[in-house]
Amino acid sequence: MRDSVSYNAMIAGYSHNRDGNAAIQVFRDMRQGGFRPDEFTFTSVLSALALVVDDEKQCQQIHCAIVKSGTLLANAVPNALISVYVKCASSPLVSSSSLVAAARKVFDEMPKKDELSWTTMITGYVRSEDLDGARQLLDGMDEKLEVAWNAMISGYVHHGFCHEALKLFKEMHLMGIRQDEFTYTSVISACANNDLFQHGKQVHAYILRSETKPTEDFSLSVNNALVTLYFRCGKLDEARYIFNNMSVRDLVSWNAILSGYVSAGRIQEAKFFFEEMQERSGLTWTVIISGLAQYGFGEEAMKLFNQMRLDGFKPCDYAFAGAITSCAALGALEHGRQLHAQLICLGHDSSLSVGNSLITMYARCGVVDDADCVFLTMPYIDSVSWNAMMAALAQHGYGVQALRLFERMLEEDILPDRITFLTVLSACSHAGLVKEGRHYFHSMHDSYGITPGEDHYARMIDLLCRSGELTEANDLIKSMPFEPGAPIWEALLAGCRTHRNMDLGIQAAERLFELVPQHDGTYVLLSNLYAALGRWDDVAKVRNLMRERGVKKEPGCSWIDVENMVHVFLVGDTVHPEVHKVYKYLEQLVLEMKKLGYVPDTKFALHDMESEHKETSLSTHSEKLAVAFGIMKLPPGATIRVFKNLRICGDCHNAFKFMSRLVGREIVVRDAKRFHHFRNGECSCGNYW
Repeated sequence: MRDSVSYNAMIAGYSHNRDGNAAIQVFRDMRQGGFRPDEFTFTSVLSALALVVDDEKQCQQIHCAIVKSGTLLANAVPNALISVYVKCASSPLVSSSSLVAAARKVFDEMPKKDELSWTTMITGYVRSEDLDGARQLLDGMDEKLEVAWNAMISGYVHHGFCHEALKLFKEMHLMGIRQDEFTYTSVISACANNDLFQHGKQVHAYILRSETKPTEDFSLSVNNALVTLYFRCGKLDEARYIFNNMSVRDLVSWNAILSGYVSAGRIQEAKFFFEEMQERSGLTWTVIISGLAQYGFGEEAMKLFNQMRLDGFKPCDYAFAGAITSCAALGALEHGRQLHAQLICLGHDSSLSVGNSLITMYARCGVVDDADCVFLTMPYIDSVSWNAMMAALAQHGYGVQALRLFERMLEEDILPDRITFLTVLSACSHAGLVKEGRHYFHSMHDSYGITPGEDHYARMIDLLCRSGELTEANDLIKSMPFEPGAPIWEALLAGCRTHRNMDLGIQAAERLFELVPQHDGTYVLLSNLYAALGRWDDVAKVRNLMRERGVKKEPGCSWIDVENMVHVFLVGDTVHPEVHKVYKYLEQLVLEMKKLGYVPDTKFALHDMESEHKETSLSTHSEKLAVAFGIMKLPPGATIRVFKNLRICGDCHNAFKFMSRLVGREIVVRDAKRFHHFRNGECSCGNYW
């Protein structure tokens, strides 16, 4: 036979097992059966309600039942009721202010308030972002309870009011209120940026002086916070020292040091700690995958992403974003498309980080239309989204469209940042929009208060140099408010090479030799400048200088994905298993192209040799081999997508225009600077690159 005790036991059991709906149903059955609930009933059913509540009306119904029962006099019941109101206020489906007000009414009517009452009510104000209400309540406390003060400090930190958190910590100390690991952890977190780092060091010193016999749990939580503090403030050695001397570590400790090394770009150390970890979480995998992808280890990131899934972890949207970023770096379009399809099935496609990475992936794999489709269908976009889409258009030569998108961004009242202007200046540079580039460069400071950095100057000088405005570019360098670095002089040297300005080019090269004597690009550009003018003795001198200084030129290489396998070709390749077939097929293509008017441009053969040998030299360029291989292997009509580590040469650019017309295919080449789409004998860059 059932009685109140058995009902109470069932409600409590379901509640302890986190089955809130079942507990509430038993409570309803109890009332329908005519049994009178007591304080134990309500305490249990309120705990269950806190698990599932998102309905203000349901809270009020239980509240009314409690009032009628007369159980509000027992502290456990109003405390549980306040907790339910606070929990329900966190739901986006209800009015948080009215629920917090209801919780406050229960709180004010309590005949006796305990530590839990004060802490829960302060937490309610904090969660509803009413920090003033929380602080007023704290200041009105007769008894200075450390848990309530900790909740207030934590609230300040969570909402970014770090100075207020520090002030409250100092007040706590002056008033003699005991501080514990929760206090210290919150305050250390408040100091985890460069502006407050010195305060963080002072707190660290204070802890060392004050806590002579910390417990194991105390040491663990505080040390975890300290590792994060020192890493975020760039003090890697100090963070590593604390980690090495921790008597006990948990998953949080390992994730903290892993995240720290990833954030600092120290990927090798991050990989070491990842491999040392005995236990890993989804966060662990996400951090290392994202880090590897961000710093150019795309292939390793993809392997770990696949291993993560084999080990039974479900990737979150950030892990997917890292994998998609890897596809962008590798040019693995089909793999990226597969990940996109999986995202849609898993419901992660609405994620902002995923959307932004998809824009970049499609753009860097040569499918700018798909990037635009992702951008237009994202439920929410931020400045990163706008910047990514503008960069996509700029990379593909759609400079005018990129500037239109920028104007749309301004119309949406989204303020541009320094990255936005880098993207805008790149768009102008790729499209030869000198007038527009001047306007946006000057508007950075005049209209938006953004001081141009060296990278902005480099983009502006690149724009001027590409357009032949070498004198203006040189004058801009002289007017810079800081000493120009290597990117500035490299942009000038590249412009001098294109427009054959020997005197200015030599000046730029000399500065580069001083700044980056081991950088092969300087020697190559200067050598190419001499070669373009037929000064072969000077070409030989530059190459001898490279040998004397031990500088090695990065070899040109191109790659293409055919049937889920990446095929890499080097200049003058003899290694690829089918390279001889490629040479033979390419020879046939060139004969047919010559009938259409193609003439090899031997000025891009950068060695002093007979004309016939120069033509042969041009035919061994890696991008030609990769494109020819793609035409041989891919189905008729399929787009050829080739990626190259260096800038495409002028003869290859001209050859691909004829090739696209001859074979009736689109040929897409991504070089170190931009994309070229060859269709029907024309290139998307309009011969300006």
